[in-house]
Amino acid sequence: MTYAITQTCCSDATCVSVCPVNCIHPTPEEPDFGRTEMLYIDPRSCIDCGACADACPVEAVFPVDSLPAAQAEYGPINAEYFAGREPGQDPEGPNFHVWGEPSFERSLPSDFAPLRVAVVGTGPAGMYAAEDLLLHTSAEVTLIDRLPVAGGLIRYGVAPDHLSTKKAGNTFARFHSHPRVRMHLGLEVGRDVTPEELAAHHDAVVYAVGAPEGRRLGIPGEDLPGSICATTFVSWYNAHPEVASDAVDVSAERVVVVGNGNVALDAARILVSDPEALARGDIAHHALAALRAGSVREVVLLGRRGPEDAAYTASELLALTHLQDVDLVVDDHDARTGAAIDTAAPGDRAALLRDVARETVDWSRPPTAGRRRIVFRFHSAPLEAVGEGAVGAVRVTDGAGRPETADGREIPAGLLLRAVGQRGLPVTGLPFDEATGTVPHEGGRVAGRPGTYVVGWIKRGPSGGIGANRACAAETVGTLLDDAVGGALPAPEHGARAFQRLARRRNRRLVDARGLAEIERVELALGRRDGRPRVKLATVPELLAAAKGGRRRIPG
Repeated sequence: MTYAITQTCCSDATCVSVCPVNCIHPTPEEPDFGRTEMLYIDPRSCIDCGACADACPVEAVFPVDSLPAAQAEYGPINAEYFAGREPGQDPEGPNFHVWGEPSFERSLPSDFAPLRVAVVGTGPAGMYAAEDLLLHTSAEVTLIDRLPVAGGLIRYGVAPDHLSTKKAGNTFARFHSHPRVRMHLGLEVGRDVTPEELAAHHDAVVYAVGAPEGRRLGIPGEDLPGSICATTFVSWYNAHPEVASDAVDVSAERVVVVGNGNVALDAARILVSDPEALARGDIAHHALAALRAGSVREVVLLGRRGPEDAAYTASELLALTHLQDVDLVVDDHDARTGAAIDTAAPGDRAALLRDVARETVDWSRPPTAGRRRIVFRFHSAPLEAVGEGAVGAVRVTDGAGRPETADGREIPAGLLLRAVGQRGLPVTGLPFDEATGTVPHEGGRVAGRPGTYVVGWIKRGPSGGIGANRACAAETVGTLLDDAVGGALPAPEHGARAFQRLARRRNRRLVDARGLAEIERVELALGRRDGRPRVKLATVPELLAAAKGGRRRIPG
């Protein structure tokens, strides 16, 4: 029986490299790679060897005949990608199942001296860069993060009910204690050490600092209490130590989420999910307690454009259809929405909503008691958050941008989540493009800063999931090594031990690899106590105490 790739695919192409019959596509060499939402297995060519399932870092590959019930549709989804394409006979598209010429992109001179490279940021982008350097060169890598724990987006960005996706972190964790790695967690560049000092102790510095700031709506009332950025909400339920445990109030019956991307769908799913189901993940202890006591029964997803242009992936939408005791509804306020759904071709994004109930929602009525639901309202954008001292409603537009004045067009809601994208913040000492929220670069090389490089969202903008960072890191590391071979890197002024002494002198609360292992041990032990996979430590003092071997008690 053939295998199929499912919802949690991270698209990092690890499976492609182990497939003996080249049946997983698109491959990194093909034009569609990075454009499709996931990778796919051709059932006509799969030989049922299971190599892809063994190699997948996020456990996204299963035999079709043993797919979990909630992912049974992924057998047909994989097959549909190859419909009409005969192996090796598609002149307009990728050459399916034809092996390309081997390439050796990390071929270095035999006398190539070991480099000392600092990587600032321990999320996927930074760790893919570190992995490339450690596996293909003799480089020594200094891992730096301003937080006292590693993980970045995997720890604080992936939804707590997506435990398989979080397993990508296991691939990176094996490098935390690598003999050529030195780890300095809790060290902030620009606060504890300057970029100049960092560069003076290393041959090269790679910045992988992400895009942490949420974009604003630019509407009146946006700063009222009860209006928060979705990045704050995500950080809150993921126990980010820089977001207070009481930062989110989920006592309202209705929540409006502005946006139709995966983050918006994640937020909606967490808000209406059964808290006892969420307890099977690593959701923050305080968030779980708040949701158990909360009152949210309805989440409204506002989309400025139609269902054919929604930014969410098919897999994220399909996940909503499997939520227990949660209704999905399309607000039929605009004729274009229904027309787009009805005329969508099979496989189009809008077609995924064909079986979802439609109704013209009466917003003057409160959410139905005893039921939970998610309402998709397309061709509608926020005009204003209104309320006396806090958000009480969101005034919206019709598809043409005209204020709706009929009864019910002001949607009562006690919480407004802004999920309209993220942007990078200026990095101390580096040039910055305010328009794109990125650092200007050439193949990852920072313009006018020899020996300085960027990778991930601060390089390319906030697009692409975990796996997209692998190709991004490969480009940056390739540029770095080309510069090294070409003699373009400035020689460091100080030795490796000198930087360790400097870092410890500037910040005596740093966490190293052993401290990180202690944090892991404590969180897993707390999870076993509570019958959960993990209970995250949610404050800097707790993390630091655990790193030093201290025992922390989580209330509850």
